[in-house]
Amino acid sequence: MGDPIWSTWWVWAATALLLAIVEVLAPGFVFLGFAIGAAAVSLILLNTGMSVGLPMLLLIFAALSLVAWLILRRIFARPQGQVKTFDHDIND
Repeated sequence: MGDPIWSTWWVWAATALLLAIVEVLAPGFVFLGFAIGAAAVSLILLNTGMSVGLPMLLLIFAALSLVAWLILRRIFARPQGQVKTFDHDIND
């Protein structure tokens, strides 16, 4: 019998694609970090061919997603203390 479905690289790649689509529908760089994490797990499984259990894969996914989210937050966040304000109406 072959490897479980979660240790197959294309499952993680499909998950990354699905999360990226969800990010387009619900912007905010939340799902993009998860998509990057899933894509990284997919690349790790594709390149190394390692066979680990689901808990270890989820731990790797969580760690990589957190790192991706922190990097995205640093890149796209407003400078400390700044708030976006609007001084005109869209109908003006």
